Amino acid sequence: MTIVLQTAWLFLLAIPIASVARTVTNEEIFREPREYCSKRCKNGKTLLERKFFYVFTCEYCFSHYVTVIFIFLTDYKLLVNDWRGYIIGGFALVWIANFYMSVFNLLRQDIKKEKIEIEFMEKK
Repeated sequence: MTIVLQTAWLFLLAIPIASVARTVTNEEIFREPREYCSKRCKNGKTLLERKFFYVFTCEYCFSHYVTVIFIFLTDYKLLVNDWRGYIIGGFALVWIANFYMSVFNLLRQDIKKEKIEIEFMEKK
């Protein structure tokens, strides 16, 4: 695979990774399982239990596991065509996916701020 094609895959494959990680860790549809995991990560008896359940409440942490699944499904490698390509590609995908999620969070915050300002102006 050429470097151009690898780069295109990098930026495109990070989109569903970001989408899955964001949905599971932040959106309403997974609220109940996330609340359960949050309680277990705060009240777990062992360190391993607390860390395991924390993964489902942190979009950055969860994106690593989603990335592993997507690499397995797509056999994506970056720069090197052996096991090192999986590692390089994995961390690059996590970085790009988290960049996408940060931009999305900023956009949502800005939209919410504008909505509040509009409601405030309408009340005046």
